[in-house]
Formats: sequence, C-alpha cells, structure tokens
Amino acid sequence: MEETRPKISKEIEISPARLVEIQKEIKNVPEFKKKIEKFLAGKVSELLEIILGGAISLDASDVHIEPEENQTKIRLRVDGVLQDVLAFQKEIYKTLLSRIKLLSGIKLNITDRPQDGRFSILLDKTSIEIRASALPAEYGESIVMRILNPKSLIEIEVLGLREDLLEIFKKEIKKPNGMVVVTGPTGSGKTTTLYAFLKRIHRPEIKIITIEDPIEYHLEGISQTQVNPKKGYDFASGLRSIMRQDPDVVLVGEIRDLETAQIALQAALTGHLVLTTLHTNDAAGTVARLQALGEKPINIAPAINMAIAQRLVRKVCRNCVKFVLISSELLKKIKKELKAVPKTIKIPELKEGLKIPQAQGCKDCNFTGFRGRIGIYEAFFIDDEMEKFILTSPSISALRELAIKKGMITMYCDGLMKFLKGITTLEEVERVTGE
Repeated sequence: MEETRPKISKEIEISPARLVEIQKEIKNVPEFKKKIEKFLAGKVSELLEIILGGAISLDASDVHIEPEENQTKIRLRVDGVLQDVLAFQKEIYKTLLSRIKLLSGIKLNITDRPQDGRFSILLDKTSIEIRASALPAEYGESIVMRILNPKSLIEIEVLGLREDLLEIFKKEIKKPNGMVVVTGPTGSGKTTTLYAFLKRIHRPEIKIITIEDPIEYHLEGISQTQVNPKKGYDFASGLRSIMRQDPDVVLVGEIRDLETAQIALQAALTGHLVLTTLHTNDAAGTVARLQALGEKPINIAPAINMAIAQRLVRKVCRNCVKFVLISSELLKKIKKELKAVPKTIKIPELKEGLKIPQAQGCKDCNFTGFRGRIGIYEAFFIDDEMEKFILTSPSISALRELAIKKGMITMYCDGLMKFLKGITTLEEVERVTGE
C-alpha cells in the first residue's frame, strides 16, 4: 500500500513567549493588521510566524497571499468568509513566497505551474499542519495556506445535530455494514462530520482504514492512506488494496468515478461499514449522483444505510447580538415552512412577541456580527419501502418528497429551527441553503 503519511518538509516552532504575545495582541482582524505592519520591515521568518500565529489565534481556516500589479494582499478565511487584512510591497511578497516555498518543499525555480506542499508549526506542544498551494497568476504566484488545526476535530455531540438526529446517527454508525454518505459542496464540513463519526466508533477491536485526497487530520490508531495519481494510486486502486487489509470500517474521502463507487458499494454489501462523501446539493441527490456515475439502482438501494446533506451557518456573536420582535409576515412564513416538521420534534413556540437574533458587529467578532459556525442537516434512511422505491429509478424530487413524507426535516427547516433558537440569523440560513 502507498505510504500513509504525506511528507512534511519542515517544522517551525513558535516560542511560548511569542505565542502569548500573539494571543494577547491579536483578537480581531484590525489588531492582526497592526501586528503584521510592525514586522513587515523585519526578518521574513518572524513575519511568517506572526501571519500564521495570528491566523491560528483568529481561528482562520486559510491564509491567502495574492499578488496584484503594484502590491500584494493578505486575506483570511474566517468562519467560511474571506476578509481583507492588509496590502504590502511586492519586494516583501517575494521573500515571503521564497520562505513559504522552502518550508513547504515546493521547488523555488518553478513558477509557471501549480505546486503543493506542506509544513507544520509547533505551537504549545501541538503540531499544526499547514497545506500550501502555489498557483501561477497574472502578477506572480498566488499562495493559499490551509491551516489543519487538530482542535477542529470535534465530538459528534458538538456538530450541531438536533437531539433526534444525533441519536439516529449514533445508532447508524454502530451498524457493522452498509454505507453512510455525507453530501454537500466544498467547505460544508463533510470531512469534520466523517472524522467525528470515526472518533465515536474507534476502539481497539475494530480496524479502520481511510483513503483520502489529501489526509487532512491524523487520527491515532487508524491507518490512513493518501492517493497519489502520479504513481497510479487513485481511490479505486487504493480501495481495492484496502479491502485486502481486512478492515471493519473504511472511510473513502470522495466517490468520484464508477470504479470507486462499485468497490465501495460492494464493500458495504459484504460486511464492511463504509463512510464516504459525494458532491450533491441535497440528501435526495445521492442516488441520482451514483446513477450518473454509471451504477445501477439494484446495487445502490441495498448498500446505503443513510444519506446526509449538510451546510455550515455562522453563529451570531453572543457578545453583540441584538434580539428584536419578529414581524407577523415572517412569523406566518416560518409557520408555513415548519408545517411539515413531525409533531415529535420540539420547535420553539411560534407566537407574536417572539424575539429573533440580529447580527451587529464588535471587536470580538471582527465586526462581522458572527463568531463560529454550526452545521445544519437533512438525512434520510433506507428502509424496505425506500429501497423498493429506489429500484424504480425515481427523480430527485420524487425521492425527496418520499423522504419528507417519512419524516426527513430539510436543511432549510433545520436552519430555521436554529434561527428561532437564537443561534444564527435568517439571512445566514438563506445564504447557505439558497432558499
């Protein structure tokens, strides 16, 4: 099998004193900008420490360094939204680019094609991996550094699942075989959900193997392998090799082609629990996506246990949120939307006088009004009736209709319930669901 760990070129250590300084002085983007400005004329190694240390302190997922005609811009992605930090001279960009390339094991003399690399930061005894990507652009190479912070690995209880869904998920991932599919666009938290599942089911007596592109987080006691298409090691060939390793649980990073779909479905039918992701808009699109890859309904229906779709919504900042009275028009609209929710699900009482959250903005939340994110979900389960229905090759809308009839709560409705509980705003729910 392919080596399980991607090579990390270098490790940089941020001293405890520097870490304390960063955490004390950088609590929002304007403070981050001021701190970087102090180091622009200094050593490039210290400048990069401040950029990465500050990004980690602000819980950013990515740092973007983008060269423009006369300057270079730094942007941060915090809670899924990009924010401008500052612009600086091109000369500083060149030394910073060389430093990042050197650390990441990216070739310095190649500037006309994309390159990827990794390095890690040792921060208070915690190793945080940084995945660097260099892309040729009009005015130089654009660099994006993805921060893979182990603290992002969370327990299943912290995902933001409703109580009823949490109990069902716990039950479904205990099953010895079948497939659990998590769907959604890039950046919707699919990997976090799958890792939370793995953390929950991991125990010494079962063998778990993952095949990913790339390995995002390292989990102790789990065999992780990374695809390498250049060497002919893709999801299909890797999965075939994994099945000879006698696993109990297999995580397939993504099903992208028919061969991978066939092997994964076969594994689910022959006594293995398979966790995987697909790119579809909603849970009902799972079956249609597998069919579009070329798989037959007769193989899909008995293999899948559960299909989940998810998005991430930003949570309102608890420090500056304002609660206002709901309008009668909005109350009427929400009542209509939540009509289909089963009576067994607790929802806040919908009556005049209900107060709803409004995002404001303060220094604690980078003046956005939001801090942190939470998942909104929809999921359906394959029982005998659903299995027979899938065999008829139904349309996505027909499958969705049956799933709702059988009790599925849509992502939009799940988001509305979180809005009514004061966790997020209606605008945020509509932004991510497109409703």
